[in-house]
Amino acid sequence: MLRPLNEESVLFLHVLRWLVLASVVGLLVGLTTTGFIQALTILMQWVETRSWGVWLLPLGLCLSGWLTTRVVPEAGGQGLERVVRAIHLHSGKITWQVIPTKIAATLLTLATGGSAGNVGPCVQIGSGLAAVIADYLRFDSAERKTLVICGLSAGFAAVFGAPMAGALFGMEALFVGSLAYKVLFPSAIASVVGYLVAVWAGIPSMNFQAHAFPDFDGSLLLLAVAGGFVFGFLALVFIECLNGVQRFADSLPSSVLFQGLLGGFLVLGVGYLVSFEVLGLGTATIQQALQGNPFLWSVFLGKMVTTSLTLRFGGSGGIILPICFVGATGGAVLGGLLNQDPSLFAALGLAGLLAGAINTPITAIILGLELFGLSSGPYLLLTCTVAFLLSGHRSAIPTQLLQLQKAPALQAGINQEIGIGSFGKKLWQESTYSSLWNWPEKMKKGLFPGHRNRTVAKTPTDQPPKSPDEHDRSSHP
Repeated sequence: MLRPLNEESVLFLHVLRWLVLASVVGLLVGLTTTGFIQALTILMQWVETRSWGVWLLPLGLCLSGWLTTRVVPEAGGQGLERVVRAIHLHSGKITWQVIPTKIAATLLTLATGGSAGNVGPCVQIGSGLAAVIADYLRFDSAERKTLVICGLSAGFAAVFGAPMAGALFGMEALFVGSLAYKVLFPSAIASVVGYLVAVWAGIPSMNFQAHAFPDFDGSLLLLAVAGGFVFGFLALVFIECLNGVQRFADSLPSSVLFQGLLGGFLVLGVGYLVSFEVLGLGTATIQQALQGNPFLWSVFLGKMVTTSLTLRFGGSGGIILPICFVGATGGAVLGGLLNQDPSLFAALGLAGLLAGAINTPITAIILGLELFGLSSGPYLLLTCTVAFLLSGHRSAIPTQLLQLQKAPALQAGINQEIGIGSFGKKLWQESTYSSLWNWPEKMKKGLFPGHRNRTVAKTPTDQPPKSPDEHDRSSHP
């Protein structure tokens, strides 16, 4: 009898401890996110009222690039990527300088019209605050990681207005194909508290709304599967666009002034050619797509290009909201082509592209349920799972650790960053040189995994022992 009582006492104290810690993190992140969003709103409104405001973009990218190159490099690019890397490689250590630098760089980027999101910066700001608290309390590596994930979840929930998706996002965003159940409770508490604080402080929620889904419509369920194929392909295209623009930027002179000016004028050029809807946050355009407004295919393609240019040429911001933009507008186009309600396919596209581009299908499904209601569940389930598989072993968050092979016939480096694996290179080489000649053998391998010519995966006993650093990266927080 004594042992069960002792066990329950330990568990009670553990839950009570993390209830307090996660609530404190959620409170601080909610307040900080509120201040950041309000400052961003004021600056964006000020720039929009100036006729010459659009020409500030090259200057904004230059200043943002200088801050994130010369001052605090960890604040550059998209925030979520940096947080995931800090958790895997540095035990969640994030210096306090990242917080003000990320705020300043993101304000410079988004207020001047850069194409990026505000969710990623809030995630990085929240994680940075949690890391500072962990250092002050002298937490060990595992506890620091957990607290940083609390900040990640609180930032997502506060700005998106989706506490359930925020809680699951903290569990799912670190790994491809694995969930960090250990952080579920603290992540949930921080997410709910951060959301409540943001609502109390008056942050305008991204209250995206679509038309009501029918209950288990057979034809629409089949079209939802087809939509998953399309959105998985769009996720692949978006990721490769990010990678291609990065390679282009790396081939140019590394001068911050040159890259900022060039990137700014290229983004403006795309805006002039396509539509100025592809600049800025794009929340209004997402809502228009969800209301069933028609769009041209050039809008979501233009958003891919402008976001890639902004984030790779000195800009600082997030990738999640642009993914939602591309998914919603692409879904509206698909719905029109299929002679279906564009609003429903915009909703499926928003969630499906999120599932495929950053490998978070559960978060995408829950987010869709929070935004579009329970009747959307079966359709979201099919679209998101198909898009997740079809996007392949790649991600818009290249610092995620790959822990799943999405098909038995494919080979990918397990427990390494998905962005540095050799899978993509092998796939490109095979598709370029030999796929036309080896398709019968590849078909045989794919349909019959037990085929005698299939490469046998190494068992754990055949693999060399991991170094302590590798073990730390592949383990859950």
